[in-house]
Amino acid sequence: MEAVITILALLFVAFVALGAYVTVKAVRAAKRGVERTVTQARRTVEDTTLRAKSYGQGGVAAELAQLRLKLRTSMRATQDALHAGVAEDASLSESIALFERLSAHGHELDDELKRLEREPDKSTVASRLPDLRERTERITHSAESLRWAARDRAQRFANDDLDMLSSQIDMEAGALRHWSEPAADAASGQTSPERTEPGKSWSTADGGTARPGAETAAEAGAADGGAAQQPQAITARDPHQQTYPWQKTTRPETPS
Repeated sequence: MEAVITILALLFVAFVALGAYVTVKAVRAAKRGVERTVTQARRTVEDTTLRAKSYGQGGVAAELAQLRLKLRTSMRATQDALHAGVAEDASLSESIALFERLSAHGHELDDELKRLEREPDKSTVASRLPDLRERTERITHSAESLRWAARDRAQRFANDDLDMLSSQIDMEAGALRHWSEPAADAASGQTSPERTEPGKSWSTADGGTARPGAETAAEAGAADGGAAQQPQAITARDPHQQTYPWQKTTRPETPS
């Protein structure tokens, strides 16, 4: 009795632990989903604000907004392209490592541009714009190089696979047309040569057609010396026993 109580207690503890684990996993998954949603919403708001500043304002503030928008758009597109391609091409993992290092410089530049937007001394900010443009151009150029290299690599693999598939389809189509030639010849009234197997003849001496195994039966009869076969007795059909095509033949009983 004590063993049964112990087993039930262990099962209860196991179910409680499993329930707690599932609950924690669900809460963490929901939290990650909420964080992704908040991050995406914040990013959308920031991009919309930057577009409004770049088109609605002028001067230094507009140029800073354009630089930030260009930087963020290029880095995000490269990140999406690399992470989407690494699932099919493991060699892109090194490219992702390089992009992570480039992202550190991108975040640093974005933070600096964001601070300069709130800088009241616009003349000082204007004097630093050439350097900021050059840094933005270098980072975006590197990001675009990685992005287009990954896309060209994926396109190359797709073209190679398509070429191989086209070659296989051409070979299969040629084989199908080869087997359809005898049917076309028969439709036009031409006879195709008969197929014979090695060691077998499919025509008699007088040009008639013989069934396979006819020569074998004739040779067997000649080997027996022309012995006459015994006539078989003819038995009348039992009118009381009626058989149907789907019934099995009755086997004779063996004497015990």
